[in-house]
Amino acid sequence: MKVTVDTGSCVSSGQCVLLAPETFDQNEDDGTVVLLAAEPPAGEQDAVRQAELTCPAAAIRVSGS
Repeated sequence: MKVTVDTGSCVSSGQCVLLAPETFDQNEDDGTVVLLAAEPPAGEQDAVRQAELTCPAAAIRVSGS
C-alpha cells in the first residue's frame, strides 16, 4: 500500500488523524494533513483506507494493496 496526500486540498478536518494516527498527523500551524508513513504498517492499512473514504476533501489517495 502506498499513500499520498494533497495538502493543498486538505480542509483540516482531522478525521485521518483520528482514524490512523500512525500514518497521519496535522500541521501545528494550519491543521493540514502531514503524512507520517507513505507505506503504513499492515495493522493500520484498513484504517488508512477508511481515512481515504472519510476525508471530506478527498486529499488522501491510497494505491496498491
